[in-house]
Amino acid sequence: MTESNSTIEILDVTLRDGEQTNGVSFSWQQKLNITKHLLMDLKTDRVEIASARVSPGEFEAVKKIVEWAKSEGLDDRIEILGFVDYDKTVEWMKGTGVRVLNLLTKGSLNHLTNQLRKTPREHFLDIQKTVEFAAASGIAVNVYLEDWSNGYTHSRDYVLEYLDVVSKFPIQKFYLADTLGVLSPFEVRTAITDLVKEFPKLWFEFHGHNDYDLAVANCLEAVSAGVRGLHVAVNGLGERAGNSPLEAVVTAIHDKTKFKTSIVEKEITNASRLVAVFSGKRISDNRPIVGEDVFTQTAGVHADGDKKGNLYANPILPERFGRSRVYALGKLAGKASITENLKQLGMVLSPEIEKKVLERVIELGDQNKTVTKEDLPYIISDITGENLEASFRIESCTVTSGIGVKPKAEVKVNFQGKDYAAKGEGDGGYDAFMNALGKILKELNIQIPKLYDYEVRIPPGGNTNALVETVITWKVEGETHPIRTIGIDSDQQVAAVKATERLLHILLGNV
Repeated sequence: MTESNSTIEILDVTLRDGEQTNGVSFSWQQKLNITKHLLMDLKTDRVEIASARVSPGEFEAVKKIVEWAKSEGLDDRIEILGFVDYDKTVEWMKGTGVRVLNLLTKGSLNHLTNQLRKTPREHFLDIQKTVEFAAASGIAVNVYLEDWSNGYTHSRDYVLEYLDVVSKFPIQKFYLADTLGVLSPFEVRTAITDLVKEFPKLWFEFHGHNDYDLAVANCLEAVSAGVRGLHVAVNGLGERAGNSPLEAVVTAIHDKTKFKTSIVEKEITNASRLVAVFSGKRISDNRPIVGEDVFTQTAGVHADGDKKGNLYANPILPERFGRSRVYALGKLAGKASITENLKQLGMVLSPEIEKKVLERVIELGDQNKTVTKEDLPYIISDITGENLEASFRIESCTVTSGIGVKPKAEVKVNFQGKDYAAKGEGDGGYDAFMNALGKILKELNIQIPKLYDYEVRIPPGGNTNALVETVITWKVEGETHPIRTIGIDSDQQVAAVKATERLLHILLGNV
């Protein structure tokens, strides 16, 4: 195996196929920022950013992204999905400056005869006209075999005829699409092995979907069978059950095959967070690689084993992805869990106090209370009789917001026995509160970390007067571990204020 064919190329389809996720529509600014991160930081080989002829807004978005890509010498890594329409897609692309066309063609006889109502010969001639017009216009062409998986399974002769005829046109790559996510790993290996044997000179790539939750396994089989590239989406975005998830596919390739990719693993988490924010689709806490809880050990025996030699660690180490191991606090916690969390806070306790802290954590866990690392100073203060809240208190906070009203806030605090007050405006009620509080903190020379995530939890089926839990994650510059604070109240704004006040108690308590 040579260096060139031991590397699997990655085409990211988050901005095109991923945008077919229900409820997801990226603005051009979001598309541009995601493209920049994928190409510059994550080092993705290529990015498919849109479909041709969708809307005037999409035209402008592609144009702006291509302008940026040209300035960085990356325009040959920007791709567009287009259609077998002779000159229409190509003329649209010429207006945007994009240079690579991924042509959507029929990879199954069923789709060809029942959707296009054409014969194979008619379809091949249409493809030839479009491809040759694109080539004459200086545009490189790859082809999608849409519904290829069903095509190979039910009409193999058509797929072989397609490849035999179409491969004679000026086409660079052939994309084998499991459009409906119907294949098993065995079926992927069988089909691709067959095609690679029949057409050894063609560049094949696999485009998987996750309907059976087999996309990652199917990608591994596709690579082993001889494809040269894979199509993935950040966080597995995509229609129905989504596309092959970039984060898990890349990690599995690196760990479970002899192949490699260009992807920078440490940027995977940042890519996941960026796409989650822009798409509005939060990922589950236990999602492989990027989920909030996937590097969290809950059982005390696991924390003890890690302490004694990483006995419960697997090759998917959090440091690979710019993260770190977390030891959960609750009824399953053990002494080692407490010790590790205290270490991360930079605190050392006597064995007697540490034992009492563990007993309190277990007691809270039995009451189904959420316990975080940031709660430990409060628990310790309660046990030792100290008062963390004495130095800083938010005495009052009034927030005014509504339709047609600029959100405003008035805040009064007490710091070390002295009162301070300020007013602020913002884009929302919490933003107005933070701007007012920021004026006070600036006067006190207190720096607050950047807000990293903001989550509101309401009990399912709860009434309008039910308690709301606001969870805010703060990113401290230079620190590996973020700070996570929780505020609880029947009012969402007040819960957020309480979570923010708790952050200040923690910061000032550690001074």
